[in-house]
Amino acid sequence: MNLRDLEYVVAVADHGHFGRAAAACNVSQPTLSGQILKLESELGLRLFDREGRVVRVSDRAATVIAEARATLAAAAAVSAAADAARDPFAGELRLGIISTVAPYLLPIALPALAEALPKTPLYLLEDLTDRLLARLRDGALDAAIIATDPREAKLDSAELYAEPFFLVFSGPTKRGARGSIGVEEIDPSALLLLAEGHCLRDQALALCNAAERTALGADVRGTSLETLRHLASAGQGATLAPLLAYAGWCRSGAGIHGLKIVGEGASRLVRLVFKRDSPREAALQALAASLRATAAAGLARSLAETQSGSKRV
Repeated sequence: MNLRDLEYVVAVADHGHFGRAAAACNVSQPTLSGQILKLESELGLRLFDREGRVVRVSDRAATVIAEARATLAAAAAVSAAADAARDPFAGELRLGIISTVAPYLLPIALPALAEALPKTPLYLLEDLTDRLLARLRDGALDAAIIATDPREAKLDSAELYAEPFFLVFSGPTKRGARGSIGVEEIDPSALLLLAEGHCLRDQALALCNAAERTALGADVRGTSLETLRHLASAGQGATLAPLLAYAGWCRSGAGIHGLKIVGEGASRLVRLVFKRDSPREAALQALAASLRATAAAGLARSLAETQSGSKRV
């Protein structure tokens, strides 16, 4: 058994077809099929059920395929660690980012990142916090941008920026003439929330808890912040939005108004998290420094725009 055999096995599991798996591995189909037959003989276990041209993992081989994937990932990690030890800035950096940050930070951050890290192309993955942290622990990601504290001993973090929350609603209304709103004034029954799994949902709930008003009456759970923005614009309720998102909506002429929330829990801290003692730490710190500078400029501009906009209402 060798790593190449395991690559063949994983390719067949992924493609469900020997011909496509062989093409993906750049070998002939007879070569791939022969090696898998030898491996099955060595293991004493049929790995795949063959039904005509359709191939699927046999019921008893699922754990074997999982171990093959883990072995290939570990081998790739050894190679990546050696590369990073030679030059932490050389090679792709796999970065996860939560969906309530990605659409609003990346457009302003990527040009500066390309200049700051010219030898370090970014592979970007947008997902929920828990899934990103799982991929980070497994080595599938080098770092993740999240808005919560993971509180894990094996993870390190670099603070990027603190971002205030805005209460966003359709306008105009009487409260649109104001510039801010206290936490205790928010009506939880009219608050539109993201679906479970989004940290922004948890932060919205925590904000209401701080106001001692926890009976949320609005049973609307959006899969994205953009969905909640459209619902708020249509007068279906109010939603919680971070500053960069709200400012972007205002620039697009979304037909909404917002009030800066003041009080306990009225902001979030966005962090870059990565494994402690990562061989890419020098590159990750440079990444954090660039993101920090870009975000600071973007937040200052956004806050000035929203403040001037509220004065014109």
